[in-house]
Amino acid sequence: MNFYTDIHGVPGVTLSRLCKLRHIALDMDGTIYKGKTLFPFTIPFLNQLKRMGITYSFLTNNPSKSTTDYVSKLSSLGIEASEEEIYTSAQATIDYLKRQYPQYKRLFLLGTPSMIEQFEQAGYVSTLDSPEDEPDALIVAFDMSLKYERLCRAAWWAKQEKPYFATNPDRVCPTDQPLVLVDCGSICAAIEASTGRKPDYVVGKPQAAMLDGIIQSKQLKPGEIGMVGDRIYTDMMMAHNAHTYGILVLTGEASLDDARKANPEVDIILPSIEVLGNLISYSRQKV
Repeated sequence: MNFYTDIHGVPGVTLSRLCKLRHIALDMDGTIYKGKTLFPFTIPFLNQLKRMGITYSFLTNNPSKSTTDYVSKLSSLGIEASEEEIYTSAQATIDYLKRQYPQYKRLFLLGTPSMIEQFEQAGYVSTLDSPEDEPDALIVAFDMSLKYERLCRAAWWAKQEKPYFATNPDRVCPTDQPLVLVDCGSICAAIEASTGRKPDYVVGKPQAAMLDGIIQSKQLKPGEIGMVGDRIYTDMMMAHNAHTYGILVLTGEASLDDARKANPEVDIILPSIEVLGNLISYSRQKV
């Protein structure tokens, strides 16, 4: 069982893999904070990475907020982050389209105004809710500003066989409020029920595309990036799909029993990112 609570008893092959890490991709809720509470070891861990020359990104499947919004959110928790250190499924979708479909310039974007603005800043044209303003492709996201007319237009373009992409597969967004936050996967389910059409590709976790954008932008090899998160079916599955190093922490959703049953097997299981920082530091002394 590849579960370690401290630096003792860690095999050399694991230390060797940890020593090669140049970048850490961090899930947020359940990994660096829980709800609105920052873990006490998060800032020391980030400072430890900086001292070792290891860069990091904060990842989220939620495309409804802009990178600026996430910078503000992290700042309110005491984490000073730059926009370059935030990577959302919206940014991953932009990177995916530019890599795979550079010919697509005009998009019908079913998403929040801040997400649409992010696509426009990346050089895309956001088409109007009109049958005359024909897009090259349809993008569906977690849209908390959703209007029925725009949902119907998205379904129309899906029915017209336009290339169709979703930013993330989540059916609901976690919340501590007394309601259900209908997420991108459920909006896509409505389009499928009305048109028979599923997205051609879903970009967010657990798809490899979410990490591929970081790997390419940072000029990394898959073995040089560690994906750290608290969910097996998104964070760890994405690490597996992208052939990167999956690091499961037990500060969020997954339990040790869940980790034991994981298929495929998780690369390494740790109590928290605090232990991860100590292990990486130790690996650089021993390897």
